[in-house]
Amino acid sequence: MFRGYDDDYVQFGDEKLSHSFTLHHGTVSAWRPESLADIRLEDLALFSEQLPEVLLIGTGRKTVFPDVTILQALDESHIGYECMDSRAAARTYNILVGEGRNVSLAMLLPGAS
Repeated sequence: MFRGYDDDYVQFGDEKLSHSFTLHHGTVSAWRPESLADIRLEDLALFSEQLPEVLLIGTGRKTVFPDVTILQALDESHIGYECMDSRAAARTYNILVGEGRNVSLAMLLPGAS
């Protein structure tokens, strides 16, 4: 569960993450993109291997949407997604996991723009 965050880090359990990351089936992994504009189709491929109920995309400081080609690829892969600022994504993740939901996360740091 997320325990805290600031512009330059996210606290997940005992781990302090200071880079973009994914959280998929309980595994935290470093994620290449540092900004929304950096996201490529291959950056989301791992989510199509084992589909989550929903993929939360933490977009940094503000709620913005990735390029339409990214969103179309998620739709074509039957991956439900929600884009929101990274702080909201952390809170939403905690709520959905608390409900027993199969949720994954692709997270830019809260200070990313």
